[in-house]
Amino acid sequence: MPILQYREAIRQALAEELARDPNVVVMGEEVGQFNGAYKVTEGLLDKFGPKRIVDTPISEAGFVGLGIGASMLGIRPVIELMFWSFYSVAFDQILNNAANVRYMSGGQINCPIVIRGPANGGTNVGATHSHTPENILASHPGVKVVVPATPYDAKGLLKSSIRDNDPVMFLENTILYGDKGEVPDDDYLIPLGKADTKREGTDLTIVTYGRAAILSLAAAGVLQQEHGFSAEVVDLRSIRPLDMDAVLASVRKTHRVLIVEEQKPFCGVGAQLAYMIQAEAFDELDAPIARLSTIDAPAIYSPPVEAEQLPNQQGILKAALGVLA
Repeated sequence: MPILQYREAIRQALAEELARDPNVVVMGEEVGQFNGAYKVTEGLLDKFGPKRIVDTPISEAGFVGLGIGASMLGIRPVIELMFWSFYSVAFDQILNNAANVRYMSGGQINCPIVIRGPANGGTNVGATHSHTPENILASHPGVKVVVPATPYDAKGLLKSSIRDNDPVMFLENTILYGDKGEVPDDDYLIPLGKADTKREGTDLTIVTYGRAAILSLAAAGVLQQEHGFSAEVVDLRSIRPLDMDAVLASVRKTHRVLIVEEQKPFCGVGAQLAYMIQAEAFDELDAPIARLSTIDAPAIYSPPVEAEQLPNQQGILKAALGVLA
């Protein structure tokens, strides 16, 4: 099976969907002539031309609004945000218009748009470029929220997102863009709302997503080798729709839960997960649910301090041992 970088897997998904469906277009700042800020769209302009790969002005409200309007008329835009932090400039377009148009039209108008780009800390770009807004996005009925951790998942989930008739928010991670993994050449889809158990275990369930899933897998390996505990790692992949069946099945198997997320703790995805787990499986728990999130402060610019602000392998290991104590 071919080995691709995370960015290459996303590019392959875009190329396949552009070739498959003439209504798919890619829009965003520098996606064409510059080959993308992170080289995700490299080569697509030469292959598909400027009517399918559209460079936009620096106006998220403008080009996101343009994409939403086009999607209501049958186009399937894939909008790249240079940073997901800039979604706030287009908040009204995304979460007032795109999220509600099907409901407000009585089901007569779809909004098949994908908005994608990096949403993460750890790259020392400061507080205004390091947001992880999956919790805010997921709190609005009408949008779907996807956070892939691996190249394989990134390709299969993006292809499904492009074919979906609802607006899909696709959150990537700049630190993962160079990660490599096996990615089939064939036309495979990963359904939205289907979690993946990336490691089987018996003593502890780690519920996670995005880059935190990669860190959790590494911590689970150390937990097994050095401490003799078996941790199961459940990668949500989708925040909304959410695969609670997979989460609860794992909890009923291990009876202990650690939630790991690269997000602020207050009103975070982990808070919702903790509530849902205790509401559905309280009697299965042998210890309180634990959470490990980003330290609750704006993203710190200093590289060594930001590295401590975010969840890391050592922090996950420490939190896991606390649940198992």
